[in-house]
Amino acid sequence: MNWKTLLQPLREGDLEPRKHDPKSERSIFEQDYDRIIFSTPFRRLQDKTQVIPLPEHDFVHNRLTHSIEVSSVGRTLGKIAGKQLLEAYPEIESTLSVHDLGAIVAAASLSHDIGNPPFGHSGEAAIGEFFSTGRGRSYKKNLSETEWEDLISFEGNANGFRILTNPYASGNGGLRLTYPTLAAFTKYPKSSLPKIISPKASQKKFGFFQSEAAFFTGVAQKLGIEAVELGSNQEYLRHPFAYLVEAADDICYQIIDFEDGLRLGWVDFNYAESLLIKIAGESFYDKNYNQLNSKEEKAGYLRAVAINNLVKEMAALFIKHEKQMLDGSFNQSLMSLSLFTDPLAEVKKISLEKIYKARQVLEIEAAGFEVIGGLLGFFVDAVLTERPSQQERKMLELIPAEVKNKEMSDYCKLLNVCSYVAGLTDKHAINLYRKLKGIELPKW
Repeated sequence: MNWKTLLQPLREGDLEPRKHDPKSERSIFEQDYDRIIFSTPFRRLQDKTQVIPLPEHDFVHNRLTHSIEVSSVGRTLGKIAGKQLLEAYPEIESTLSVHDLGAIVAAASLSHDIGNPPFGHSGEAAIGEFFSTGRGRSYKKNLSETEWEDLISFEGNANGFRILTNPYASGNGGLRLTYPTLAAFTKYPKSSLPKIISPKASQKKFGFFQSEAAFFTGVAQKLGIEAVELGSNQEYLRHPFAYLVEAADDICYQIIDFEDGLRLGWVDFNYAESLLIKIAGESFYDKNYNQLNSKEEKAGYLRAVAINNLVKEMAALFIKHEKQMLDGSFNQSLMSLSLFTDPLAEVKKISLEKIYKARQVLEIEAAGFEVIGGLLGFFVDAVLTERPSQQERKMLELIPAEVKNKEMSDYCKLLNVCSYVAGLTDKHAINLYRKLKGIELPKW
């Protein structure tokens, strides 16, 4: 792979790369960022769980604040690495600026969680369980092996690619993002099958459903992303910028989720302080820190300097390995190469014990299984049955016309219902479930 081809300013329908216009207020890649941030699916992230479901505290992160922070880190990573790429590859310097390269990573990072369902990762599990062990099992006979795997292993990353590329899923005729942004977004450039026993970084999950497989193939071919045969399906190499998007997410969720637990009092401050000071490394200054009075101020300072230090390290690691990324011999997260692996592993361990498995988190995640499974039960039966009952007709009137298109295959109908439910916010899903169950009647 080569950078000139990988960074072509192309959108769906373009016959050739767009020419650089120095008079334009925004580059084509900056337009990607704006299209995402003004989209309805992105706006819904303000009421979707990051770690603490339905938080009562205004300083606890939701998917929206998390995504904005990841995007900020991603932009910095893209600009630091981009500056050195432009110096090393003069053939791209004539048409791209460091701001363009930062914008690609920022836009992909901004949208990295856009496909996540309500209630965090338990929402993905709830959708998969509905089909693997629940009422949805009866539809297996109508689907191919890979189509069925798309449902029983429902993946937020693949749903995100669907939203960004599918006119129905994203609304307003589709976002039509550039191919480099879409490729940088796709951390797992493979379909749901085959499953890999010892997965590399790009194989741990999957990045597109069968309904969008051909679209991703088109993106990969235009950008010169190499394909790797995997049985009857194909896997692709990552676009190198996907490693920066992954690093931005890793930095934010490890450090900022930990900070949330610290602020809530779920994590011992003194122990957390010692870990974050280690990760901050040379970015930590005793004099500045000792002038702070409250634990909240100190937590904010430690978060900031730890992130700053990791950003510098991840950018340097990217440049060190970029040639290996281009030839396909690199396939691991940048964070796994960090000099701060030990304190980061301890942060992850404490976060798992004290935050991700906190009783408040587990209770609402468990309730999410009932809510999401219940909504799927209502809508899947209504969409798939040839002779809907009176109740099922009412259900059909509640969902968008595109979800229940009779001309679609059963697979597309099922996936549309899953995407519709996944697109609900936490509170909307709970309220809709209560109303459809008759627990609560609509208020006039």
